[in-house]
Amino acid sequence: MRITGIDHLVLTVASIEAAVDFYSRVLGMEVITFGQGRTALRLGDQKINLHDARAPIVPHAARPEPGSADLCLVAVGGIDVAAAHLEACGTPVELGPVDRAGALGPVRSLYVRDPDRNLVELAFYGEANET
Repeated sequence: MRITGIDHLVLTVASIEAAVDFYSRVLGMEVITFGQGRTALRLGDQKINLHDARAPIVPHAARPEPGSADLCLVAVGGIDVAAAHLEACGTPVELGPVDRAGALGPVRSLYVRDPDRNLVELAFYGEANET
């Protein structure tokens, strides 16, 4: 067996509505409904399924708790444009821009927090300072 990618991740959230607002309005993800009224966020060929902390879907992680995730998402459109958009949305940048190592090479990143206080890194390829 060989793993070739990620199909989806699961975030346990305190409020599906708050998570949907942040990830769609602030980060531009598409909201989709699947199964029996379940909610997910589509980004490219992947998705993030949202589980309500009060009723997690079985099976689930050993300790499904809001705020325990640390995500790195690939972003496009320019880091300066993204920073201005985040400010306009009232989403503070916790750290950045900073240079980091992405899966495919150098990235320049901004770090923000979602409504559950998950750490969300927004990584921009092609913008890292080459030193």
